Amino acid sequence: MEHLDRENMANVEKQENIEAESLIKRKKKKKLGGIKTMPFILANEICDRFANTGFHANMITYLTQELNLPLVKAANTLTNFNGAANFAPLFGALISDSFAGRFSTIMAGSIIYELGLISLTISAVQPRFHPPKCPTQENCKEASTLQIWVLYICLLLTSLGSGCIRPCVVTFAADQIDMTKSGVAARSWNLFNWYYFSMGMATLAALTLVVYIQDNVGWGWGLAIPTTAMALSILAFLVGSPHYNRIKPEGSPLVRLAQVIVAAVRKRKEVVRADPALLYENRELDAAISLNERLLHTNQFKWFDKAAIVTGSDATDSNTPNLWRIATVHRVEELKSIIRMFPIWAAGILVFASSSHSRSFTIQQARTMDRHLSHSFQFPPASLAIFGVISLLIGLVLYERLFVPFARRFTRNPSGITYLQRIGIGLVINILATVVAAVVEIKRKAVAAEHNLLDDPKAIIPISVFWLAPQFSLHGTAEVFAFVGLLEFLYDQSPESMRSTAAALYWIAISAGDYVGTLMVSLVHKYSGKKSNWLPDRNLNRGRLENYYWLVTATQAINLLYYVICSWLYTYKTLEEVSEICEEVEELAGDEIPSMILDSRNGHGEVELGRNELA
Repeated sequence: MEHLDRENMANVEKQENIEAESLIKRKKKKKLGGIKTMPFILANEICDRFANTGFHANMITYLTQELNLPLVKAANTLTNFNGAANFAPLFGALISDSFAGRFSTIMAGSIIYELGLISLTISAVQPRFHPPKCPTQENCKEASTLQIWVLYICLLLTSLGSGCIRPCVVTFAADQIDMTKSGVAARSWNLFNWYYFSMGMATLAALTLVVYIQDNVGWGWGLAIPTTAMALSILAFLVGSPHYNRIKPEGSPLVRLAQVIVAAVRKRKEVVRADPALLYENRELDAAISLNERLLHTNQFKWFDKAAIVTGSDATDSNTPNLWRIATVHRVEELKSIIRMFPIWAAGILVFASSSHSRSFTIQQARTMDRHLSHSFQFPPASLAIFGVISLLIGLVLYERLFVPFARRFTRNPSGITYLQRIGIGLVINILATVVAAVVEIKRKAVAAEHNLLDDPKAIIPISVFWLAPQFSLHGTAEVFAFVGLLEFLYDQSPESMRSTAAALYWIAISAGDYVGTLMVSLVHKYSGKKSNWLPDRNLNRGRLENYYWLVTATQAINLLYYVICSWLYTYKTLEEVSEICEEVEELAGDEIPSMILDSRNGHGEVELGRNELA
């Protein structure tokens, strides 16, 4: 052990030189990036979201009205491909973090996505890709196998493209600005709030313009507009490319996690000493994966600390350690951080599952209700989602400008409340949304029964379609808290080198929610009976959709209890952060390197200026 200590001391001077070179590189990178790059990056995501919403929002109508698919089959088809699109970010993130980088991954994904949109637009205007029209919605001829496969290929291309774009855009935007704890606390705006706000504006435009064109002009034009928007997004992203700060990927994060696990298994018989200072540290080795922050040792999941125990058989040369036999504390803590995040992440799955099919069914409800705003103009059913988007946009502004300053007075937290508190509030609001949905469906069917319209699936029930607006507004408000909070939590609590992967976890939660929703709908449709099926194929008036909403409400209530327990037990990561001020002091201090030591137990970090002696 003494021999190892002498060798580590001998490498101190070399490590100082490496850190000095790293400081020079960081200062050069400051000339790139910055706020000036945000319009180009967000323009790409805004156009992407406009295109995505433009063809997904009303796709249930396309499947049921143009391809004549039964409601449950159409809803499950749409949800399954949404699930694929939301699972694909895992592969996009791994490609980005492992070797391609975020810029190249976004570009490749945008091109694939555009090819999918072009193919979908062509299939919409070619009659041979459609079955005969069925205005009565009775005894309709469904789309043929070939026609269905054409649709599947188009949706698959868009899913693969979005899988490359989604995990990288928000993290690429974060690469352009100072996202250290001190940097975030110094700003009066939150990147994730404004990212979501920009996406909300794009969604609102798509729901009002594109959906109206699809319902009243035609699907050719209705899909051509999103296709054009996506092409513009690629152009905008390319224009800003000379100004981007591009962080070089440093190998697969999954390989690093696997190395820690293998090293710990190999040393399973070793005893972890009480003093964490005896565990293996190598700043030179970790420099490329800890540019702005270094994870500090925590006492949670101490079994994995075995991977950092130095034994006589381990290579001690700092340049050539066998990472399948020994891991640094930083790498061990990367694995611990991911493990800690999983229970909180899992709670988001049922939240997304609760809304995975609700909009599909809500659009079908809306088609049976009075949608007239004037004698000649009818409100498009798919545009009901604008109430959720408007609530999201207003909620984000109020949250940042009113709620955060108010809460900050009591909590002393720069962000008002912690991520976990924000997510919890969103979960409660989402439960209220499904309760309202069930009550409104009961009201809709009561009016239908009063006018003897239960057996006419094409009849317009004399009840305003805007009875459906409150549930959308509640879902939008829930997004302000739960969805934005979850994305921010995953970004902040993930290791620095795994942030694209962490962003992918957000989309994977949506994907898993889609598939859980599909499973629930399929089981309910199969086992809720034939005569009074909760989710019938054609006549929703004879269904029991309200019972499905009550079932969703019950599962969410159980999920909320699970989340409260997990959040109560959660331990925030602890890290050592080199701030901008400390970087300047480094040049003057020489061998003494001040650093920002942050204990994140409050969710956003209480900053304490510490001094780390290298010698």
